[in-house]
Amino acid sequence: MVDIVMPRLSDSMEEGTVLRWLKGVGDAVEVGEELVEIETDKANMVYEADAAGTVTEILAQEGDTLPVGDPIARVGDASEVVGGNGGTPGAVSPAGKAGDESTAKDPSADQPAIERQEPAGAPASPPGPATPTATTPSPAGVGGDGRVKASPIAKRIARDRGVELSGLSGSGPGGRIVKADVEKALASGAAAPAAPAAPAGPTPGVSEKPETAKGHVEVVELTKLQQTVARRMAESKATAPHFYLQAEFDLTAAVEGRKRLKAMAKEGEAVPTFNDMVVKACALALREFPRANGAYRDGKIEHYSRINVGVAVAAQDALVVPTVFDADLKGLRQISSETRALAARVRDGSITPPELSGGTFTVSNLGMYGISNFSAVINTPQAGILAVGELKAKPVVTDSGEIAARQLMGVTLACDHRILYGADGAQFLARVRALLEEPLGLAL
Repeated sequence: MVDIVMPRLSDSMEEGTVLRWLKGVGDAVEVGEELVEIETDKANMVYEADAAGTVTEILAQEGDTLPVGDPIARVGDASEVVGGNGGTPGAVSPAGKAGDESTAKDPSADQPAIERQEPAGAPASPPGPATPTATTPSPAGVGGDGRVKASPIAKRIARDRGVELSGLSGSGPGGRIVKADVEKALASGAAAPAAPAAPAGPTPGVSEKPETAKGHVEVVELTKLQQTVARRMAESKATAPHFYLQAEFDLTAAVEGRKRLKAMAKEGEAVPTFNDMVVKACALALREFPRANGAYRDGKIEHYSRINVGVAVAAQDALVVPTVFDADLKGLRQISSETRALAARVRDGSITPPELSGGTFTVSNLGMYGISNFSAVINTPQAGILAVGELKAKPVVTDSGEIAARQLMGVTLACDHRILYGADGAQFLARVRALLEEPLGLAL
């Protein structure tokens, strides 16, 4: 028998949450076959089995959070199956055998997102006087107690997108509504909007507090991703001595160059954005200033041979940084195509941990929101992050003494003073400026 343990699916992952079992007890599984969907600190990811055989026991229920390396299931011979649940995912409780409620802990006590598994034949309510009533079948995805049976991630997507789960049909075990059902309903436009009235039961991850002087208090639990962002940002500001260098770049030539690129582009062909140009300029500058392409770890400085630029993307209630690998070796059009595809995968939740790892420098752009300049928090252990403001026409006094409109963009480079000193950061930023103000160099 082989233990399937909580895998490390990203370089910073310390624990994971089981979202959905794709195999159940008694099911045969092959090496590389999809076994379980796991929520990590960076993304939701399907884990493929690393052992072949029969799923003999499920140790972690949907919604359980375990440290990396803890057993979540066992795979072995079919004769070793525990519980005999006929292959229904999640039917065996880790606290005891299925149906043994005298010893098994009630998972609903501290895991509101998990549907309680009632033993076969158990009455829905205590016996009482028989009352003749008409039997109305429950809709798909709705349990006998009237609660919607849905996986935690399906509930979260439905809540964020305003979808009424009770109107959907579930394709999961026992009619459970899963992520794919919600996405299918959204894609077809058949999902009914959630009623504005207060929900009948508690929303997973949301709790209430008594009304205070501040009014009604709603407490929302952070997702794994939000917890990781909060922890890493706090650690960065507490441990990395930040200093900031501000500058204003003249992108007039870049604006004209992009107009020409747009005019020459074929129908449907991606035209590089100004942020794509910034990514490329940073990548080329990092090649020339390797200290900026490094990290501070355990009292030592690491220099990296690959230049991988992370691009900050706003996800639902979180900040995610997918990576453009080897950005210095890629053309503007390739960088543009990759960043668009990565941002789309971040927003639809399909981004994978490998695409969020390996960054050596980060670019964060809030210019589209009209922000002229801002200071970003370093994505430690990286040496720095470039914060990019809006591109705007402003009056400028030229070398000849005339006033002319120029396209200016404010930027702020945050540096970790343990790696980069003032002169190092200033020289790196000056090289980024030169590349953007004479953008022909970006195509070389």
